[in-house]
Amino acid sequence: MNFALVTYEPITLYTAAHVEDEDALLADFLRAKGHAVTFEIWTDAAVDWRRYDAVVLKSPWDYFDRVQEFYAWLDKLRHLGVQLLNPVEVVRWNSDKKYLLDLERAGVRIVPTRWLERGTSFEPDTLFNTFQTEQLIVKPAVSGGSKNTFAFNPEEAADQAAHITALLAAEDFLAQPFLPEIQSEGEWSFIYLGGRYSHCVLKTPKSGDFRVQHYLGGGIEPQEAPESLRRVADDIVARFALGCLYARVDGVQAGGEFFLMELELIEPFLYLDSAKGALERYEAGLLELVS
Repeated sequence: MNFALVTYEPITLYTAAHVEDEDALLADFLRAKGHAVTFEIWTDAAVDWRRYDAVVLKSPWDYFDRVQEFYAWLDKLRHLGVQLLNPVEVVRWNSDKKYLLDLERAGVRIVPTRWLERGTSFEPDTLFNTFQTEQLIVKPAVSGGSKNTFAFNPEEAADQAAHITALLAAEDFLAQPFLPEIQSEGEWSFIYLGGRYSHCVLKTPKSGDFRVQHYLGGGIEPQEAPESLRRVADDIVARFALGCLYARVDGVQAGGEFFLMELELIEPFLYLDSAKGALERYEAGLLELVS
């Protein structure tokens, strides 16, 4: 079959030296299986998306910097009748972290969150009192790669209040208490391919940091999925990732319960080199979904 793997310009992947280039790994595998695979930049107006059996979002890692342009591109693919994986409606919903409200209303336990609306002022004292925490995480509602993500103690938050208020003039943000389990235990990522559980990794931040991304120095360790946590992740994917080729459920265990941090359905790193058979499962899911 003929597939496009969607990336961005410039084609510079956020990888660390110990992390294999996942895009190339996947493309080589699919080509070895007899498929035609082309990397296409989503902002390239010259691409004829209709020539592909399916267009797969792999690494459009600048979409959140150009989100209105990205939405217009999604509308274009829908108008052209192009099959996008993951589906257009799911991708649009998942692009704004307010999707977490839908999950919370449906009974999913998320990290406690307060929404900071565009045009409002950042009031850290209120947030510290609300969460009863000494460390606050603040990040944009549309973002990725830890861009404009901050960790504040009360003194730092007071010093940066004007800066956050300036950022709020342009976009919505959210605030959450920092969960110390991220540093003591790590962040769990459960990866699903073709709607079925594939594998699991535990991500840990480097010393003194709170961000677990591997390109920021975080550690990645393949793990057997704890059964109690996986049941929660299975339920989330079954209800909120319908028709998806891939899904990544990120969360932390605190007080014996799983708290969802993100349901990644647009361009997550899938750690395909960390589990035997993951590439085969990716291809199987792809072929099941392509109409």
